[in-house]
Amino acid sequence: MPVLSGAEPFMHSGSSEIGVVLCHGFTGTPASMRPWGEFLADAGLTVRGPRLPGHGTTWQEMNRTTWRDWYTCVRDEATSLFASCSSVFVFGQSMGGTLTLRLAQEFGDAVAGITLVNPSVMTRRKEARLLPVLSRLWPSISGVGGDIAKPGAAELSYTRVPLRAAASLAELWRLVRADLPLVRQPMLLLRSRVDHVVEPENARIVAAEVASTDITEVELPRSYHVATLDHDAPEIFERSLAFVKRIHEARTDRLRTELGAT
Repeated sequence: MPVLSGAEPFMHSGSSEIGVVLCHGFTGTPASMRPWGEFLADAGLTVRGPRLPGHGTTWQEMNRTTWRDWYTCVRDEATSLFASCSSVFVFGQSMGGTLTLRLAQEFGDAVAGITLVNPSVMTRRKEARLLPVLSRLWPSISGVGGDIAKPGAAELSYTRVPLRAAASLAELWRLVRADLPLVRQPMLLLRSRVDHVVEPENARIVAAEVASTDITEVELPRSYHVATLDHDAPEIFERSLAFVKRIHEARTDRLRTELGAT
């Protein structure tokens, strides 16, 4: 299946000290994460920006994938960095944040820290409860991409929401939300003040239900849902870099102390 121009995955092999996996959102593409990845790569970090299965091609193909396919993709990227980098971080936007949380739940301390931008773990939309039925009646509905405040900025995403894939996302939400107490890593949580896609309640639930004791919450006052392409993108990039450096330094100091004690 041909990949849309601009939707290609990206990677940069930099320092063996810090590696970052960047997870894009539902119906989106790595294009929404590429500027972030380039910023981190310019700072010398090792970066992976995978294209989730079914994304960046056609919404019809996406309807043939499930959350397990998307998760396996980011899980493989993280596993490869565990073998090559001292500290591995995972960053995710929207559904990418859901996948990030799942990686944190599965791998525990192997994931040094996570950064979430407008993560999703639920929705109050009434039609979401009908997804198992609707997905058998209609293949798709109008899309939700492109929620950006910045004039001239655009997201490369589908114009339709594939309903079978959306029903699978709802399954992932239930699983991840139930396991939020397993998340104990340091967390940088960024939420747009105005978001027309993900309800603000999502970020509040994540912050309240994880077991992390090191949580930094940041409100993005000038951005909508796809904040990595919006007005506040520079703040996201800079804060995330400072976050990984702080956590990596603390991990390194702790390891040195432990080795010295032995």
